[in-house]
Amino acid sequence: MTTTTNSSSLHKERCPPVLHSLWRYVRAGQEEVLLSPFLPACCALLTHLLLCAPFLALDALAAFCPLIRSWRLAAGSGPPPPLSRWWGCFLGLLHRYLTAVLPATALFQTLRSPELPEQAPTCWQLFVEVLASFLLFDTLFFIWHFFMHRVPWLYRSIHQQHHQHQMVFALVAQDASAIELLSLLLLALTSAWAVGCHPLSEAFFHLLNSWLAVEDHCGYNLPWGVHRLLPCLGGAPHHQAHHSRHSGNYAPYFTHWDRLFGTYLDSHPD
Repeated sequence: MTTTTNSSSLHKERCPPVLHSLWRYVRAGQEEVLLSPFLPACCALLTHLLLCAPFLALDALAAFCPLIRSWRLAAGSGPPPPLSRWWGCFLGLLHRYLTAVLPATALFQTLRSPELPEQAPTCWQLFVEVLASFLLFDTLFFIWHFFMHRVPWLYRSIHQQHHQHQMVFALVAQDASAIELLSLLLLALTSAWAVGCHPLSEAFFHLLNSWLAVEDHCGYNLPWGVHRLLPCLGGAPHHQAHHSRHSGNYAPYFTHWDRLFGTYLDSHPD
């Protein structure tokens, strides 16, 4: 008993107060919600929509602000997409989540049987688990994306819908067939599960994953883009090159796999 108490006290000392307090707050009376099999799909959709909102505002402001227009990856190709395209994209996305993604991920989570540990992760544990999840997800995505382009029937039946947009906008990050949308969410869940993430680490991973996916499809080469801070990431210019040429740059975030396998395309950002 004394050993357990000392171990718990030692963990609290190593765990930053902010993480310990956050995890204690999240766990307090929320076990049923956190363990709900419907939580991943609901959070994925809501997070995606919330992260797209600033880019909807940017598209609206671009009509009046030359500075914002200058950030667009194809400034000379025309105005940002109209609101009608956003609305149509949203309706299609909502339909696919309700009819396919939600029930399938609920089944996956039920089989996975996640648990809620008593202690919060340390900062180092959180960092390592999030980074490892990203590296694994990036690898699995690269393989799956590569084959969806190289196998004609996979492209036609699964991936072609995502490539209907030559000039992308933020909501397009999840504008894909139900099978592709489901497969990518399962890849993210599987990556976190394989790494053995603490639930708090997994939540950070999914949040950052959603942000990077939205930024990749936003259509802007932003001055504060993550790829400008971390050169190992391709960012929006890297992924826009993929949509423009329908090949190459298959990895979602990092560029090392495309460089290694000769599928890297220079994005020539402005």
